[in-house]
Amino acid sequence: MPENLNDCLIVGAGPAGMTAALYLARFKRRVLLVDSGAPRAAWIPTSHNIPFFAEGIGGPDLLARQRASLDHYGIVIRHGEVTALQRGPQGFTARIESGSDVTEVTARRVLLATGAVDVEPDLPDLPDAVRRGLVRYCPICDGYEARGRSIAVMGHGARGLGEAGFIARTYSDRVTLLTLGTRLDEEQRALAARDGVEVVEDPISGLDIAEGRVAALRAGGREHRFEVLYSALGLTYRSGLGRALGAGHDEKGALVVDGHNQTSVKGLYAAGDIVRGLDQIVVAMGHAAVAATHIHNRCELPTEDEEGG
Repeated sequence: MPENLNDCLIVGAGPAGMTAALYLARFKRRVLLVDSGAPRAAWIPTSHNIPFFAEGIGGPDLLARQRASLDHYGIVIRHGEVTALQRGPQGFTARIESGSDVTEVTARRVLLATGAVDVEPDLPDLPDAVRRGLVRYCPICDGYEARGRSIAVMGHGARGLGEAGFIARTYSDRVTLLTLGTRLDEEQRALAARDGVEVVEDPISGLDIAEGRVAALRAGGREHRFEVLYSALGLTYRSGLGRALGAGHDEKGALVVDGHNQTSVKGLYAAGDIVRGLDQIVVAMGHAAVAATHIHNRCELPTEDEEGG
């Protein structure tokens, strides 16, 4: 084995990646944590679903606390993007690019915690509403705080209708689905009516920003005012590295894992939003704990499809 072989390469330093790094550091494993600097969690203004933070905690604060805990174990987050990943007889080889600097590293096991990116709504003169926190994207995280308010959901198809219905059944009886110009069929209209969801099918032609939020929207010649605005346009999964190796995934690109959070490629694990399932920080941390423990227990052993495995 090469002297510089890492026990585990972790790609992505969001809540999942840093949790896995913490576990593996405490297992006294040689860990390399690489991050490109754009964790989805950094967009969260406040999350109330993380235990022990009754008043909520913002994504940047949470990430800073996790980084500080890694400092205690000497784990340094290496800035860069893993642009290629190959699997060979001694494990994995990764290509890391940081500006003009390109290096290759090797690892027995790899954990992908690269997450996902929210599809931004096409709003007039506002191309990054989700990133700027003007539009919310997780009613599971903060829907309780929006209970009883006038809420709009931007989305179409089953996803948009499903999220609007979820909010209407759970948090508020004043919910509007903005389909952004997409027409509902009769069955979808019936489902919206069943849940008491009003539907606006006209494209958004203008909007007003006030006090750090979208205060009013104009569609079909009318002005609509809401207290809370959610986007339910879906995710783009950063699963390209895994899919390039042949890892199983669903029709949307999310990776499919087993009970140890291992993908169909032996020795390749995934945790967090990149995995098919519920996109929640505590779930991502759970994924990471499960994966890291299995990585530790299997680290010196060949993977199941290698000679001697």
